[in-house]
Amino acid sequence: RRKLRTDIAAAFPNLSAEQLTEFIPNKEELNVIKIHSHKGEAVTVYMNNRNPILFEIEKALYPTVYTLWVYPDLLPAFSTWPPVLQKLAGGADLMLPGVVVPSSGFPQVERGTLCAVTLLGNRAPVAVAVATMSTAEMLAAGMKGKGFAVLHTYMDHLWEYGDKSYPPTLAPLVIDSAEKSAEDEEEMEGKEPVISFSSDPLQPVDVGNLSLKERESCAILMGKEELNENRAAETAEDANTEVQQEAEDSRTPQEQMDALFNQCFFHALKCKVKKSDLPLLTSTFLRSHMFSCCPAGQQLDIKKSSYKKFSKFLQCMQHQKILRVKELNKGVESIVEVDWKHPDVKAFAVPEGFSSASAAQDSKSEDREQVYHAPEIIPLYGVSTKMMPLFQESGHRKGSILSSSEVRNIVINYVKTNELVDETNKNFVKVNAILCDCLSDKSEQDEISNLKWDDLLSRCLERLQPLHQVTFFGQEPIVRKGNIEPIDITIAQRSSNKKVTIIKNLELYGLDPQCVANILQQKVQASATITPVPGTKDRVQVQIQGNQIHHLAKMLLEEYQLPRKYIQGLEKAPKLGRKK
Repeated sequence: RRKLRTDIAAAFPNLSAEQLTEFIPNKEELNVIKIHSHKGEAVTVYMNNRNPILFEIEKALYPTVYTLWVYPDLLPAFSTWPPVLQKLAGGADLMLPGVVVPSSGFPQVERGTLCAVTLLGNRAPVAVAVATMSTAEMLAAGMKGKGFAVLHTYMDHLWEYGDKSYPPTLAPLVIDSAEKSAEDEEEMEGKEPVISFSSDPLQPVDVGNLSLKERESCAILMGKEELNENRAAETAEDANTEVQQEAEDSRTPQEQMDALFNQCFFHALKCKVKKSDLPLLTSTFLRSHMFSCCPAGQQLDIKKSSYKKFSKFLQCMQHQKILRVKELNKGVESIVEVDWKHPDVKAFAVPEGFSSASAAQDSKSEDREQVYHAPEIIPLYGVSTKMMPLFQESGHRKGSILSSSEVRNIVINYVKTNELVDETNKNFVKVNAILCDCLSDKSEQDEISNLKWDDLLSRCLERLQPLHQVTFFGQEPIVRKGNIEPIDITIAQRSSNKKVTIIKNLELYGLDPQCVANILQQKVQASATITPVPGTKDRVQVQIQGNQIHHLAKMLLEEYQLPRKYIQGLEKAPKLGRKK
């Protein structure tokens, strides 16, 4: 803790001794976790009060947005337009045309200086970035090109490790609006307007009582008249486009898609979902409930909304306390609670032209069955510590994620680069010190001098960390550790020699257990129930009377098109011609 304080004081000399003690308190719990970025970089995260406060990459310390909200002046700050935030959160760097030039000028920074990125009208930082050029170079370049390499943003995965709070509203450090307006009036009466004042993008505006979305609209309207065309041509073009759209429809396509998602969301909650349906997979809620509430001639597309991901849309609804989402299985989220008494739900009126809720409920199970798409599952491999020497030459580090074909190509290139192909028999590879350490056990290290190509590649895959990527229809890919668990089908004996079929792990494949139970019950005319999985929390299994593996196999393999290798227990089906 003392060393960390010393490192922080060296990295951020602006912090006073009192602020440093407040930042890293003596008695409060301080947790350290290790994570890996999508590039494979090892990141150390320091947590205090359940929020990440710092992250460390290659021995360099960086503050998180949670820290910058408490100490907004810790780093030199540059402002951008609110719509740019969505691009930054999606992984884009900050380009200079999107940076607002204040009348007082930019803070003086050098290339490589750590900076904060704020939104126009709010001093609370929303991103941490490194300047790719000095202030002088930015101005000399005519405010064109990449200005900042973004490391971390509000709404990214690091932010999600904390309490997921929203940025506070911090007024810009400018003179009072009353004084400004008085000065402007005097200026208008006695002098010709001065462009540098009239186009000041940081002119104070009362945004305290506006929501985040309203503040964005306000900032955009300010920007329409204030942007200098040569300084921010791209942003001006966007603003002009919005003016034309507002004249036609008064809303941008993104705002229209946001409104459509809100309409379908409340419609589905009010008419489609019952308390008995909970917990409900978020993918099922979108696919089977919200899609069916979409008006004719329109189509829900989360990519065209401001949320970009359905999980972020649900986070917003959760923040409004309309529902609660929980990760019941790793990487699989479910709606576990809905507040049907919420004012927004009660106030929603079902649009004209939709059938009644009862008619929609009658076709619910049929809709679910028809629209199901089997997820795409790809096995992946992570580079482990033991295998690092073999993969270093190709530029990969510990934690790098590779497909089997990438692993194969890397191994083949390594063998050819180091001239390890056996000259007498090209089906064999000579084992050097690195291959010996990475691919052989201690007991056989002295015995192995060469390996067959197939043996070499299979040993390599066995010693890498197993991962898998699951892509559900219409959603972003999810990477999980380990091999995916198969759908497990077992036969259990109950009292009076009765048999029941038990099905587990349906949620991992995007299947709603309640939906599967309802369909099976209709097909085989037998009682089907949902029960908790013994020894686990918040996981359920389907239990149906009798040995129903034949019907289950037909549904999973033929109707749902799931590969057989992901289903375990089909061999326990009753043999035809015999009594069950």
